[in-house]
Amino acid sequence: MSNSFIHRDLQEELLRISKLYPVIVVTGPRQSGKTTLCKNVFSGYDYVNLELVSVREQIATLPEEFLKQHSKGIIIDEVQQYPELFSYIQVVADEIPNCHFVLTGSSNFALMEKVTQSLAGRAATLTLLPFSLKELGRKIKATPTDTLLFNGGYPAVWAKKIPVQDVSRNYYNTYIERDVRQLLNIKDLTKFQTFIRLCAGRIGAEWNASALSNEVGISVPTVNEWLSVMEASYIIFRLPPFYRNIGKRLIKTPKLYFCDTGLACFLLGIENETQLSTHPLRGAIFENLIVLEFLKNRFNKGKLSNLFYYRDKSQREVDIIQEQGNNLFAYEIKSAKNFNKDFMNNLDYLRNILGDNIVSTQLIYDGKTDIPSAENGMINFRNME
Repeated sequence: MSNSFIHRDLQEELLRISKLYPVIVVTGPRQSGKTTLCKNVFSGYDYVNLELVSVREQIATLPEEFLKQHSKGIIIDEVQQYPELFSYIQVVADEIPNCHFVLTGSSNFALMEKVTQSLAGRAATLTLLPFSLKELGRKIKATPTDTLLFNGGYPAVWAKKIPVQDVSRNYYNTYIERDVRQLLNIKDLTKFQTFIRLCAGRIGAEWNASALSNEVGISVPTVNEWLSVMEASYIIFRLPPFYRNIGKRLIKTPKLYFCDTGLACFLLGIENETQLSTHPLRGAIFENLIVLEFLKNRFNKGKLSNLFYYRDKSQREVDIIQEQGNNLFAYEIKSAKNFNKDFMNNLDYLRNILGDNIVSTQLIYDGKTDIPSAENGMINFRNME
């Protein structure tokens, strides 16, 4: 492996699952490190990038023969650029025992549609998001909180030392305005720019399509369509509410978060850590970082999200409910550095409401004191596992 390679927690699951399936699909946002991870884990495999038109044209002449020649192991990057290839992969995977195809892609709509149509039962899908705090390891111990929030997790910032403002600006101009705009066939770019910046202003808030519709000047169906494509493109994600009645989780209002806090800061017009430290949404961005950390932990284990938030009619709210079977783990998030006993009020309230189903309640904050407890513990966010 390359000496500059920062270990990714998804690696263990990637190796395990590669022994069980002929086709592995690694999806996630652009520039999150998918290609670097796959090249390091499967260093003996051949590699092609279908972003290159010349490569696509070359493969298209004899696609089945190409796959058979590389059936012992090949990484195919941005595979959604050549949708017809999935059918040929299916044929070769059925014909040749012990073949190995690793596919990567950053457009979840185009990619997963073809995977479910052509590769059902033959492919395993994993998701790689930008660096987690755990993956950054020692790098975060001496890094101020505002810098962690401002930098986000993209490898270009941490591994290549490219200033986050440059990374975010280029990511926005190159991928969001190009890829997402093409997917949505947006003609009025100004409205889309307004839409995505308004979304950044709603981090940690309940999703209200009608309000955005009025502010941007587009219909509610258009608002929901744009949001769905942004979610499929790994720009944002939604956290559903927790209800005892599972069906209600699907129809009640989710909360909105971004898949990278650095990009969120860019969209909010925050240009440095000093501006972030006094920004009215700093607490929401901190909350975004923690919720995202929980999500990355699930994805890096090859698991789906089991995260929710709690809010009832009395507006009592707990930021994260993690469901594991019948057991519930509750987490309150505070960006403060000093502990206040009132931080525990909503956790105590939730324990009284849900009773024995609550296995533990924890406060995650920016303070220095850690008090692990089966009931009400306090954890500095840098020490989360």
